[in-house]
Amino acid sequence: MRASDIAYERLRDDIIHWRLEPGTPLAEIEVSARIGVSRTPVREALSRLINEGLVSNASGRTAIVTPVSRAQIEQLFELREALETQAARLAARRRDTAAFEALKEAFLSASLDDLSEPHGVVEPGTTGSRNSSSDSTYILADRLDAAIDSAMDNSYLRGALGDIRGHLARARRHAHANPRRLEQARIEHLLIIDAILRRDEVLAAQATAVHLRNSLDNILATIPPLPTGNSAKTNSNINTEANPQTNPQNPETTAVASASPRKDTR
Repeated sequence: MRASDIAYERLRDDIIHWRLEPGTPLAEIEVSARIGVSRTPVREALSRLINEGLVSNASGRTAIVTPVSRAQIEQLFELREALETQAARLAARRRDTAAFEALKEAFLSASLDDLSEPHGVVEPGTTGSRNSSSDSTYILADRLDAAIDSAMDNSYLRGALGDIRGHLARARRHAHANPRRLEQARIEHLLIIDAILRRDEVLAAQATAVHLRNSLDNILATIPPLPTGNSAKTNSNINTEANPQTNPQNPETTAVASASPRKDTR
């Protein structure tokens, strides 16, 4: 793996898991020393993250981790619904039966304890314990994403989905677990899989839309409240000054960004 790829993966993972909080400055020299690569690979990695929207250099100075707000999450889900409903339609049209039959069996076999992972089977907006069962569920959910990506056979759509998944993963890891929602999400995913297996494009798209809307409701309902006092004001000022174009018409832009992130215990 190239040094720039190592730097990119490390920084992206740290941002998604809130080890690098919104507003954190990413000076090339410091990042280079922390990751153990030269400044050129770091510069390339930061450029990729800027293109993804996870990092901003709108101030023209040191790059920073971009803020996350409720408004941004809602906008991401609007885009996600448009992309993923179309992906489900195409997967239903072009799917490989064996791959989705295997996924259905795996989802049916998963116990509620296995559903403590905030991805795929599990709801965006939940955080579970990091143990072998949740790691297995994470792998299972990745298999579902990969199966749909492969079945739809559209590299442009796959690329567009890839561009927003980092943002969605970062938002999920900031919310509370909801065991009841985890089971509901599993049922919704099974409905999507069944629709794909039946080649029912309309049902696959509708089931995906229902799942995403429920996901959005859950993540917005479980985002931790904003901190009070000087720390919230300080973080808000940092994000506003460093990235004034994030949402100039919305004073709530840095709402979630200034909240203290929950530890990802997955």
